[in-house]
Amino acid sequence: MSGLTLISFSDMFMAKEIRASNSMFSFRHICYILFTLSFCSVIIFHSWSHCYYFSPYHLRVTEEKQNQTIINLLSYPFAWNHLIFSSKPPSKLLKIALFVKKWPQGSHAGGLERHAMTLHIALAKRGHELHIFTTSPGSSIIPKSELGNLYFHFSKPTPGGYLDQALVWEQFQEQNKTGSPFDIVHTESVGLRYTRSRNVTKLAVSWHGIAYETIHSDIIQELLRSPQESKANALAERVTKVVEEVKFFPNYAHHVATSDHAGDILKRVYMIPEERVHIILNGVDEDVFRPDISIGKEFKKRHGIPDSKSLVIGLAGRLVKDKGHPLMLEALKQIMVENSTFQESSIIMVAGDGPWAARYRGLGENVVVLGPLEQSELASFYNAIDLFVNPTLRAQGLDHTLIEAMLSGKPVMATRLASIVGSVIVGGEMGYTFSPTVNALKKAVYESWVDGKEVLHNKGQVARQRGLKLFTATKMVAAYERLFLCISSANNDDHFCQY
Repeated sequence: MSGLTLISFSDMFMAKEIRASNSMFSFRHICYILFTLSFCSVIIFHSWSHCYYFSPYHLRVTEEKQNQTIINLLSYPFAWNHLIFSSKPPSKLLKIALFVKKWPQGSHAGGLERHAMTLHIALAKRGHELHIFTTSPGSSIIPKSELGNLYFHFSKPTPGGYLDQALVWEQFQEQNKTGSPFDIVHTESVGLRYTRSRNVTKLAVSWHGIAYETIHSDIIQELLRSPQESKANALAERVTKVVEEVKFFPNYAHHVATSDHAGDILKRVYMIPEERVHIILNGVDEDVFRPDISIGKEFKKRHGIPDSKSLVIGLAGRLVKDKGHPLMLEALKQIMVENSTFQESSIIMVAGDGPWAARYRGLGENVVVLGPLEQSELASFYNAIDLFVNPTLRAQGLDHTLIEAMLSGKPVMATRLASIVGSVIVGGEMGYTFSPTVNALKKAVYESWVDGKEVLHNKGQVARQRGLKLFTATKMVAAYERLFLCISSANNDDHFCQY
């Protein structure tokens, strides 16, 4: 809004020494000023005590100045998803190296792997040459691509399941000498460790979770620990890990934070210079995850879910402790014991696998455990539910399931963690948040039940609009592509770094 002249009525009245008792303006004075301004201005009421006017001249000058404003993208402080980039083919094609611990294998992929696949296949489709350095799959099925510009370079993982740094570096150097050298190197988390990354200047690392965020998770886990469990040393160990990260993170040239909160932490706590930290929120395929009543009805019919149920709750992901399933299980147990009406009128559908799958089955007939679902089945699952719940205790990054549900037009409920409330559920109009306690979760579930289908539907519409604005694969890919173009040509052709 720079360049606009903002004049509040209170300022104008002070200038004219128009005062009334008890700090209230007389109706005659207000009418006089409104009448005067109406001939030459646009008046905007912000509140009763503060109204702003913009003259046509100021609006015109501002528009001209805005058209001339140039943003240095490397210093842009907000999520790049807010910006609009051209969908036209890029004027420059890149040779990109990706280091990722694992490449997705069917429905068992984690968020980091799904992010890597969504992003880099899309970049290959836009014409860029992609070389993926990753571990050999455990099965005999070797990933293949129909794209002629997408290449896999497999290597045997270390005993811990990580990339063998010496081997992948050798593979990288060999490919770097073949044809043209790489324009940009991208590593998902520490796929390429800092001991190697410090030798690459045109490099970006995407952080899907950092140790500082996890301290919140450790506090939650300690509070939820039963008296029978031994006290963990996680908190002390985590602080040490944060210090280690603060020391080695500068060895990566550019950092991509996948949430607004993580971006703030990288700048403020990890002390990475602002021009080396870029926020690009995770995105999912909006062509797959979208509202479709028909596939939702078919999914419910196939799994025996009657339309008469007043509330269908969905859970999805890894059914493990740190994803909050002990919390959810206990909350549902208590609700079903204390409220028979809820038990009779509601259904909980659980997609995923893990130790808590069997425990959910033990809750009764109105809990349906589906097992892991492929992407197309997940889309049907979201369309079959009224509300998606993510009880995660991991205070890291942006969970893809929340974004998938939002793009499918569903309201979301999640733990009140910094990345979630800072980037995803930013208000009650799109869903519900709760503190990580059984009572708080029960209260949120009851609230959604009382709100009913109409309110939930309206919240889902708001959630979808936010999802379309920020969390589509198209928005994410466009932002990464522009960042890669900017980094690769920062010293030669700066127009890619200007917006």
